[in-house]
Amino acid sequence: MNNSQLKAYIDRIERLEEDKKAILEDIKDVYAEAKAFGYDPKIMRKVISMRKQDANERAEQEAILDLYLAELGMTPLERAIEGAE
Repeated sequence: MNNSQLKAYIDRIERLEEDKKAILEDIKDVYAEAKAFGYDPKIMRKVISMRKQDANERAEQEAILDLYLAELGMTPLERAIEGAE
C-alpha cells in the first residue's frame, strides 16, 4: 500500500463530494425556479423518477397501481387530485 496513492484517492473523493454538493444545490435551485413559474416540484420529482425506469417496469407498476386503486373504488381523476395534494 502506498501512502501517496491513498492520499490521491482520498483527495479525489473529497473533490467529488464537493462537486456533488454543488450539483445538488443547482438541482434545488432549478426546482425552486420551476416552482416560481407554477410547477409542482413534488410532481416533477415523480416524473423524473418514472423517466428513469424501464418502460416495461413502469407500465407494470402503473397497471398494478391502477388495479389497487380500482379495488379501493378510486377513479383516475381522484388519483390525480390526491397526487397533487
